[in-house]
Formats: sequence, structure tokens, C-alpha cells
Amino acid sequence: MTNLLILQLLNGVQLGILLFLVAAGLTLIFGIMDFINIAHGVLYMVGAYLMATFVVITGNFWLALPVAMAAALLFGLLLEYTIFRRLYERSHLDQVLATFGLVMIVTEGVRMIWGSTPLSVPIPALLSGSIPLLGIIQYPVYRLAIIGTGLVVALGLYLVINHTRTGMLLRAGASNRPMVSALGVNVGQLFAFVFAFGAMLAAFAGAIVAPVLSVDSGMGASVLILTFVVIVIGGIGSIKGAFVAAILVGVVDTLGRSFGPILLQMVMDPSAASQTGRTLAPMLIYILMAVVLAVRPAGLFGGRPA
Repeated sequence: MTNLLILQLLNGVQLGILLFLVAAGLTLIFGIMDFINIAHGVLYMVGAYLMATFVVITGNFWLALPVAMAAALLFGLLLEYTIFRRLYERSHLDQVLATFGLVMIVTEGVRMIWGSTPLSVPIPALLSGSIPLLGIIQYPVYRLAIIGTGLVVALGLYLVINHTRTGMLLRAGASNRPMVSALGVNVGQLFAFVFAFGAMLAAFAGAIVAPVLSVDSGMGASVLILTFVVIVIGGIGSIKGAFVAAILVGVVDTLGRSFGPILLQMVMDPSAASQTGRTLAPMLIYILMAVVLAVRPAGLFGGRPA
């Protein structure tokens, strides 16, 4: 049981890291731009497809990754310039409808270009295999690399947001956007930077998870729902909140799915416990969200953009 707990904790942290990479950009977009972007999940999907494509073209994982990120950044800038900047002053309902339409357009475009068959990305040789953790537990090196990479990105974001002029503007924009504009800051450029950077982070999450999961056109929808839960729990506009909430959501979701049926067997017969556990497990993160909002309506770090 201890071995299974450690294994699932690591899986939960890995899921949390991926959610953080997607949520970090989106929470800044919410907090600074007051913009509801339902299409953020497709950027995660596009990142995975770009990674799969450039791995085939270059034949090298390490070369394909920066090329895919550059392409994702350009794609994000293109979307911001052609579509999103026209929606900044529109109502939230207009933003939801427009970005939902964009989800369908991009999804169908992906199917037209890459087809409906799931793609796969090979794990690079440097990160293949497993290492012993405790007793007989073997954990894949690549999954540990995902965790480590996410922690480095989180530390980098913390330093940028709290110790650079750009970060100062982001924090000020999340707290009082009209004042930042009145001080002479080009809000349009700030918005474009935030959106493109958030798009690249989401695409980066899709790119690094591509060797672990199948790359398919539906992968963005599932992660988007969890991302919104993360943002609500952590507090809109807070990178720190996004990180803490992402780890919480990842661990709770993973442990709930693994141990829920096992714990229910203490009070129910095995077949009923298994079925009930599978039904209740997906609800745990929403219960967590409800509890957090009951105690802190603005989220764990709401109102504190750092």
C-alpha cells in the first residue's frame, strides 16, 4: 500500500505540474486582461501536435522542442492579433461564444491537417527507462523530468513576476489596469505579451506530455476543465495560487481515483465499492473547489497576483 501511495503521489504531482503550465498563462489572462478564453485548451493540443510533427521532421526530440515552442508562440501572436484583441472590450458572453467557436475551428483544422488517428512521440533516449525509488518501486525517468521541468518553470515565473520590471507591470496590471494605462504603459503590447506567453506555456505542457499520452484532437477539452478548477481554487491572477492549486488538484484527483474504491471496500462489497469509487472520484476536485470557495471566496491567493 505504501508503494502504491508513493507512486500515485508522484503521478499526482506530475499531473499538477502539467495543469500549472496550462493554468499559469490563463490565470494571468484572466487577472490582467479580464478576458475569458475558452480556447486556451486547444493551445495545449496544438503544442502536442507541433511537437509530434517536428520530431518527425527533425528526428531529434531536443531540436524539435524549441522549434515547436517558437511555432506555438507565433501561433499565439497570430490569434491575439487577428481575433482576441477585437474581443477585449466586448462582454464576457461575447468572449465565451467567440472563443468556443475558435475551439471548434482549430479542432477541425487539426483533424484536417493531422487526421483523426492519435499520434505518438517517442521518449528521448536520454530520459528513457526507470529508476528505483523505494523498495521495488520503479518510476519512469521521463515523468520525473516533467516534474523537474515544471518546478524550474515555476521558479522562473516566480522570479520574473516578483523581481523584474515586466513582472511589476504584470502585478500592477492585475491589481489596477486603468492606472497602469494612465502611467503610459502600452497596454496593447502588454496584452499581446501576456497572451503569447500564456499560449507558449500551454503548448509547452502539451509538447512535454506528448511522449506520455496519445496526441489526439480531444486532449485539450479535458485539461481545460481542470485548468479552470485550478484557477478558481488558486485565485484569479495569482501564479502562486495556480501552482499550489494545480498540485492540490493533481494529487487529489489521482489519489481519489486510485484509493477511492479501496477505501470504500471497508464499508461496501468489492463490486459496489469499485463502481461507487469510479463514480465519486471525478467529483473530488469539485468538492475541493467548493470547500475552498466556502472558506475563501476569492480563492487561496485571490487578490494577490504574485
